Amino acid sequence: MNSTMSALAEPNRLHMVELLRDGPLTVGEIADRLGLNQPQVSKHLRVLSEAGIVEVQPIANRRIYKLRPQPLQELDAWVKSFRRIWDESFDRLDAYLQELQSQESNSKDKP
Repeated sequence: MNSTMSALAEPNRLHMVELLRDGPLTVGEIADRLGLNQPQVSKHLRVLSEAGIVEVQPIANRRIYKLRPQPLQELDAWVKSFRRIWDESFDRLDAYLQELQSQESNSKDKP
């Protein structure tokens, strides 16, 4: 998972993954959509490929890139492991806010 996070930390690579979310693309299509040159895109795609995030399918002289779900599923599972902590914090905040509202309501009811 560390290699996944490291690869996605670079903004251009993250944008490439977002583009590939909608389906496979060639290097040229990615370059056009991001306004980058092909050698630069190829270098970023190599990093994504080495991290296992994308896979390449060569067809004639074109290379088609698509996302591999496994690294992103692992990242999702890692993020989900923190949701319990966040949910508990939000529950405590909600309880605190309800207590404040109750105190405020009680103070208004007093003459």
